[in-house]
Amino acid sequence: MGPPSSSGFYVSRAVVLLLAGLAAALLLALAVLAALYGHCAHAPPSERLGLGVPDAASSPPRRQEEPTPSPTPGRAHEPTVTSTPHDWRPPGPWDQLRLPSWLVPLHYELELWPRLRPDELSAPSLHFTGRVNITVRCTVATKLLLLHSLLLDCEHAEVRGPLSPGTLNATVGRVPVEDVWFTLDTQYLVLELGEALQPGSHYELQLSFSGQVYRDIREGLFLNVYTDQGEHRALVASQMEPTFARNVFPCFDEPALKASFNITIIHHPSYVALSNMPKLGQSEKEDVNGSKWTVTTFHTTPHMPTYLVAFAICDFDHVSRMERGKEIRIWARKDAITNGNADFALNITGPIFSFLEDLFNISYSLPKTDIIALPDFDNHAMENWGLLMFDESLLLLQPNDQLTEKKTVISCIVSHEIGHQWFGNLVTMNWWNNIWLNEGFASYFEFEIINYINPKFPKNEVFFSHILHILKEDHALVSRAVSMKMENFTETSEIRELFDLYTYNKGASMARMLASFLNEHLFISALKSYLETFSYSNAEQDDLWRHFQMAIDDQSKILLPATVKGIMDSWTHQNGFPVINLNVSTGDMTQEPFYLEKVKNQTLLTHNGTWIVPVLWIKNGTTQSLVWLDKSSKVFPEMQVSDSDNDWVILNLNMTGYYRVNYDKLGWKKLNQQLEKDPKAIPVIHRLQLIDDAFFLSKNNYIEIETALDLTKYLAEEDEIIVWHAVLVNLVTRELVSDVNNYDIYTLLKKYLLKRLKSIWDIYSTIIRENVAALQDNYLALISLEKLFETACWLGLEDCLKLSRELFRMWMKHPENEIPYPIKSVILCYGIALGSDKEWDFLLNIYTNKTEEEERIQLAHAMSCSKDPWILNRYMEYAITKSPYTFDETNVVETVAASEVGRYIAKDFLVSNWQAVSKRYGTQSLVTLVYIIGRTINTDLQIMELQQFFSNMLEEHQRITVHAKLQTIKNENLKNKKLSAKIAEWLRKNT
Repeated sequence: MGPPSSSGFYVSRAVVLLLAGLAAALLLALAVLAALYGHCAHAPPSERLGLGVPDAASSPPRRQEEPTPSPTPGRAHEPTVTSTPHDWRPPGPWDQLRLPSWLVPLHYELELWPRLRPDELSAPSLHFTGRVNITVRCTVATKLLLLHSLLLDCEHAEVRGPLSPGTLNATVGRVPVEDVWFTLDTQYLVLELGEALQPGSHYELQLSFSGQVYRDIREGLFLNVYTDQGEHRALVASQMEPTFARNVFPCFDEPALKASFNITIIHHPSYVALSNMPKLGQSEKEDVNGSKWTVTTFHTTPHMPTYLVAFAICDFDHVSRMERGKEIRIWARKDAITNGNADFALNITGPIFSFLEDLFNISYSLPKTDIIALPDFDNHAMENWGLLMFDESLLLLQPNDQLTEKKTVISCIVSHEIGHQWFGNLVTMNWWNNIWLNEGFASYFEFEIINYINPKFPKNEVFFSHILHILKEDHALVSRAVSMKMENFTETSEIRELFDLYTYNKGASMARMLASFLNEHLFISALKSYLETFSYSNAEQDDLWRHFQMAIDDQSKILLPATVKGIMDSWTHQNGFPVINLNVSTGDMTQEPFYLEKVKNQTLLTHNGTWIVPVLWIKNGTTQSLVWLDKSSKVFPEMQVSDSDNDWVILNLNMTGYYRVNYDKLGWKKLNQQLEKDPKAIPVIHRLQLIDDAFFLSKNNYIEIETALDLTKYLAEEDEIIVWHAVLVNLVTRELVSDVNNYDIYTLLKKYLLKRLKSIWDIYSTIIRENVAALQDNYLALISLEKLFETACWLGLEDCLKLSRELFRMWMKHPENEIPYPIKSVILCYGIALGSDKEWDFLLNIYTNKTEEEERIQLAHAMSCSKDPWILNRYMEYAITKSPYTFDETNVVETVAASEVGRYIAKDFLVSNWQAVSKRYGTQSLVTLVYIIGRTINTDLQIMELQQFFSNMLEEHQRITVHAKLQTIKNENLKNKKLSAKIAEWLRKNT
């Protein structure tokens, strides 16, 4: 919003007296607020009524009850700093959530001094002080300065200038600062000046401040306390994205307001200080108590937004390597460095940088890269320029990670954050509504990078498993568009909500689709032009489209049905995605928005948009020319199929288009015939696509479930585990498993699936028995094996049960030899289910000696797999009494109730112990237990019985909530019952 109106605004004496009375009434509340936010809250601020235009020559009158401080001789007077709630200030620019454009930051001189000492680690927070000098350019004459500040005490404020051109002359004059105050709700520090700043002139804002570093709030500066080399230690690190730089120092905290930074960190001599740039120098400083501190200064950063400013103060060790003359260092706990846990990340980091430099022909901008593994980092990873931060679980490779997907996860995340050095750091979006320009392209290039590192990596299949699952979440009425209107996302809470699956996964899918209908050379060429043009500055989505359009206009081979902007806006500005329908008899193709659970009458649905859809396709195994569906329907005669058994069509080559595909009955029949005749003629990615699209569309009433089931007939010939995984997660669902006692579907499904499972089971059970190490580079197997083993054992495959017993007993004899990670949960569960109290007690003993939360949760769940009622009763007794064992990570009663046998045991257990359960886990746990125990209800009578059972356990408001939820569960179960009946009937015909 622009400067205030020139009309001015004044208040009568009566209103002033009324406000004074209000001030007295709210004084206590104000004191609490001020203490909470750490501001120097005193009397309410002057009601500056009559601020006029920013360059008004006269200052408005001060409230009579607020005396004017006398200036200190020899320096500008220091006004009282106040913290002002919304009701105690007049309307003004401080009410807007975006900074006025009156000042442009150019450079920050920032000094921070966190009081972290190695011998003081028990406090929940620690104090820090700081100073910042901000050089700004004035664009509009103003007597008001606004910049962001939150949870900080401002202890001194001066404005120097105007500065001499081309110099930072310390002898220039000062602009008097008459008042300084905070707005808690809009997070501003407001400086009222005695004279107006002049357009075109440069000034320096000098601010001293202090604040707190918290252990449990990882925003701004935060504290990690951890164990290393057998000792408790601590570090301080930063997280500024999206709007937390203002928690650390007063600043212009918007992504388009880039500036350079000179950073100084004062720290204990036993620690090392890290920041965006290499160390420039060090000196020594003595505090008032005579303690010695180290002052570390850093080189000047490039122009960058405040959210990329980064610091760390720690006593970590590091490993390093040079890549094209630039140093890369991985910092971590000393134990981790000694054990070689950082070596894998170090070895892939340099080649990733080199790949992206060569790809874009743009060198990495900074002279070094530090990557730090934090013991506890909620954000998982952050791309700070020159100082990347990771949660150590996502960066360090442990010795027992060889048979997990950990290498691929680390490779993906490191690739993502390094991708940000170009997409986000070098070129930054103007505002958070286009954060997908950062996150979407970084996510897309993860897979290009990994494919470069490992050319055999199944890029399309992994993109499907990692990214395209967003299609299960996205739909026309509930989801949001990738690119949003700027004005809708201004508050921190709104901005943080943008960091979701739509930004990352749908954004990556948009980039991939764009690359698919352009050739690789054109795609990269346009991105090079975009990155070069907007280096060290900011861009909008339209800027990206313009550079793609320039690349299109410079050639004649690729012809598009509309401008790049027209095509891509139809995807990024609309929520949801289309279902593409193809009639292979006529070649008619149509599009319609996807809706969850499509109904015949959709007159109440309001999505009227269409997409400009690129359709890459194959016919009889041969790739065809790209076509475009740029309207609601179109005819493509070349897509018609003949009566020949070998004639078939698949749309969406390699699943690069962001849509689902539906065929007419003949189209599905032809594909089914081809799968039964020669499945390998259809590429793996398309066998995966057909299964996933068909089951998803059937679930939402676009096709019959029988159409999807027909595609599974060939599975005896399917040796790709990722395709099996797609079948099993769609067919063997939680609802189906819950209902095995109510329908004959279990025996039918057992007979149908076990006959087809044998081939894929033999492959992987043999590997598990003979050479489990062969799995370490098979990412698709590592993410798919658990579902395969779980289903095989659930169906009673004797060899699966036998293998579970074997592996569990071998582990009991030699606990140091871990069960293979991908199937560990299954083996633990069935080892307990097939065993006795001997196996259960052994697992309990293992549990009590484990410290990692994830592993303890896994073990606690496995202990609920017992089939013996007395063991399950004892387990719940242990849990609620906390003696002799403690189960802090898991609600044991809920876990037991979730099992087939356990639901009845848990229900009986609650009769005598509901008060103890409520005390142990909270009253909400009883509500959750109602839903778990009642998850198979089908009638109102069952609801009534369950409510009567829980009636004395629940409060009135809980009973109302439970009743509504149980009705929803019942309706869902009735719908699932109809579906199960259809599946059972199909199985009878095809078994």
